[in-house]
Amino acid sequence: MNSHAVPDTLTKISRMGDATLYEPAGDQPLREKTRFQSHSLSECITQVSMSGGKKPILKTMLTTACERNCYYCPFRAGRSKTERYTLTPDEMARGFDALYQAKQVDGLFLSSGIIKGSVNTQDRLIDTVEIIRKRGYRGYIHLKVMPGIEYDQLYRAMQLATRVSVNLEGATQERLNALAPKKDFNRELLQVLLWGERLRRQHPHEKLANTVTQFVVGAVGDTDLELMSISEKLYGQAGLARAYYSAFHPVEGTPFENLPSPDARREFRLYQASFLLRDYGWSSEDLTFGADGNLRTDVDPKRVWADEHLRAAPVDVMTAGREQLLRVPGIGPVLADAILKARRTTTLTDLAQLRKLGVRAPAQAAPYILLNGRRPESQLSLWG
Repeated sequence: MNSHAVPDTLTKISRMGDATLYEPAGDQPLREKTRFQSHSLSECITQVSMSGGKKPILKTMLTTACERNCYYCPFRAGRSKTERYTLTPDEMARGFDALYQAKQVDGLFLSSGIIKGSVNTQDRLIDTVEIIRKRGYRGYIHLKVMPGIEYDQLYRAMQLATRVSVNLEGATQERLNALAPKKDFNRELLQVLLWGERLRRQHPHEKLANTVTQFVVGAVGDTDLELMSISEKLYGQAGLARAYYSAFHPVEGTPFENLPSPDARREFRLYQASFLLRDYGWSSEDLTFGADGNLRTDVDPKRVWADEHLRAAPVDVMTAGREQLLRVPGIGPVLADAILKARRTTTLTDLAQLRKLGVRAPAQAAPYILLNGRRPESQLSLWG
């Protein structure tokens, strides 16, 4: 192997990492989106939050060239300000291996611009991960799925990766048309997400990757109602592990360069609402939307519901079922289970007992609960 091969590869990678500023790789949403082309290798390595803690993940692309013209994307076809770099699957695999052996990374997020069609591009992505796996790496790999790939390609990608992302970008075909006019919402994207769940059911004994998606929020008039409605369907029908909501940020040299970014609080509220759908058994009909179809940005959507339904009819912590407990602000799945367990042997009569069970801010739950038939003492003055 040429002694300059790996350094040259890492130099290319160092110029490509910001490709994935739009692409969340772990359990936390993105925060920083001000750069659109990296200048050093360190900018391409991100500390990603996962269930087992944080890991340094290499986030990169096989190529920054692309034949698609998504209006918001810094790597869209024809954008002159984008530097174009391309790596072969073997080059990328060797570059990742060098970083892994040097203990600089322990995970990979791999995406790509689309060149010579989605099927060809996906083959190159799959080839890259196959090489990495054959060299013995068994850790975290998040692989981007190109729009409109073939069923067998998705199956192979799910065999090789830990997580695969099929990004819908818009909540409907109309919204997608306004963001990325060359993409077909149902055929190229939604169908592929549904294939993922079908593959998991067809191959129950294989450890196949989970699937996630991402939406670009606030550029083309999308509403929170639209986003929550499609998210609910994906959690229920496609076995989606996570939906990401990335607030739009304008990029110079794109058709959307003069559009404003949405209120940052909107992204936060969308995540809160999405977790209610995924983890708490809520439906989109339980959420409160304004006349504009959006959630309130000043209040947690769970508290909005509780203010409407529980202030006058609080939940009795000693008799409520798990589903009722999960409706109370400040009580999540772990705490609901702890309450159910504790009340088998203990009568819960004050907020201090809830604090010991793990309720970090009992006062947050206090307006919406009864303790053994009585309102918590700290609330009496508010209701006297």
